[in-house]
Amino acid sequence: MIDLLPKLERHGNSGCSCSHTPSEEPQSWGKQGWPNKHTLRILQDFSNEPSSNVSSHSLERIPATGDKTQALKRLEHPGQQLRGDRKRQFMQDAAVTKNLPVKGSRLSALYEHPLYRRALPTLTDEDTLFNVNTDIRFDPKHLTVISPVSLFSSSRTGEGTMEEFSPTGELTADSYPNWLRFHIGINRYELYSRHNPVIDALLKDLITQRITSVAMKSGGTQLKLIMTFQNYGQALFKPMKQTREQETPPDFFYFSDFERHNAEIAAFHLDKILDFRRVPPVAGRLVNMTKEIRDVTRDKKLWRTFFISPANNVCFYGECSYYCSTEHALCGKPDQIEGSLAAFLPDLALAKRKTWRNPWRRSYHKRKKAEWEVDPDYCEEVKQTPPYDSGTRLLDIMDMTIFDFLMGNMDRHHYETFEKFGNETFIIHLDNGRGFGKHSHDEMSILVPLTQCCRVRKSTHLRLQLLAKEEYKLSMLMAESLVRDRLSPILIQPHLDAMDRRLRHVSVSCSFAALCLAKSHLSDLSNVNILLHYLTVISMTANLQFLKCV
Repeated sequence: MIDLLPKLERHGNSGCSCSHTPSEEPQSWGKQGWPNKHTLRILQDFSNEPSSNVSSHSLERIPATGDKTQALKRLEHPGQQLRGDRKRQFMQDAAVTKNLPVKGSRLSALYEHPLYRRALPTLTDEDTLFNVNTDIRFDPKHLTVISPVSLFSSSRTGEGTMEEFSPTGELTADSYPNWLRFHIGINRYELYSRHNPVIDALLKDLITQRITSVAMKSGGTQLKLIMTFQNYGQALFKPMKQTREQETPPDFFYFSDFERHNAEIAAFHLDKILDFRRVPPVAGRLVNMTKEIRDVTRDKKLWRTFFISPANNVCFYGECSYYCSTEHALCGKPDQIEGSLAAFLPDLALAKRKTWRNPWRRSYHKRKKAEWEVDPDYCEEVKQTPPYDSGTRLLDIMDMTIFDFLMGNMDRHHYETFEKFGNETFIIHLDNGRGFGKHSHDEMSILVPLTQCCRVRKSTHLRLQLLAKEEYKLSMLMAESLVRDRLSPILIQPHLDAMDRRLRHVSVSCSFAALCLAKSHLSDLSNVNILLHYLTVISMTANLQFLKCV
């Protein structure tokens, strides 16, 4: 039925454009009075969780030479067979080189577009996470920075020798390890800047730095490992549990699904293409389970779970709430395993973060429904509750909603912000492992915040319109970006195609949000009739309640 929309457009001048109405800054949205106590309890900040001090994922070491050559070969030979035992063929490489808008790279052309070159406001000391003293002295023995603000956590005591990482004398910020330079660059508006060369260097570190220590991460439902590197950087490792072709079974609840390492990698690239830059850097790595996990860990609980399978493969299962048993062991081939490595955010002792309960959090119950699922006017209560009653927080929720819908991620129960910046800052998009589980199904309930609130950031909508054009097609941009990862291919073609399909749903939803806001200006009867046609089609197709707008 979505295909009917272009035909309806040709019957009138109504259009379905958001360009003349969506708001960049929310105004006074709240009604008089406050929501009930039940709603306030749901929307209150969830409290700080020390266990959440991770970025996202992890990477493994692979030879550093020949990266660009191999990537170019994959682009030139889209039909080539994948390495080793995975002799399946993917079409994403062919899509990368088809119909490029300029000679070279689609991504380069995208990032040169005016929408991706807007400057940030001038940064003050209050807008940067750390105020760096240029006269900092670095003490490699104790791993501390002698300055008013210590940028190294006292807990980052490495297990390597001085020869492994031994800076001398006075160091400028440019001489710091890449993980620290990444931390220093965090500000009120972004985790990293659009063209920051440190990010590419950090991604390379994640896959090349020697692993010196491994420990299980406390909390969480599934096994995750904290890896410390030779340069004292840290990352969160999520091992491969499923192949790329395996879809989430239809009878699985979202809260009992596996977390996917490739989803964490793809989420970082999608977040960057959407120009949010709210996901910490993530890369894929092939890890030797014997030399790089078992032999370097001091976690006895983890070490005791290693065993040799009947197929003579090295396996381990660790300890966690779900899927940590011999029946769900993680096995190598014979001792190599894929995983995602997500760079850590700054230590909580240095940069506190606040954890917030997502207003559209699901019930995480097999039978009960959340309040937003039964109350179509739920957003009106949210708009009256701080911090959603002012500032840009509600628009950030809409950005996160679009991001999750494109991935098919239903597991967004909480989100975090840096405490220093108060309520005027972005949402950090952490923990994306339950995305990209189903390419054959679009979960329209993820879009409920957008459809209930009828709000979208103008810049976000303009970028979505750009990514819907053939020369900047989202699936092709993702394929080109993901081919640079060492574990490429990250997504199979059906998942790339699903993002294009979901982007059309989002674009229609954003356009109807604009029509809802502009309904009072529609005086011509023909325009009203065409609007009703649109609303009827979209309501039937996506189960969205836009008819109330008229």
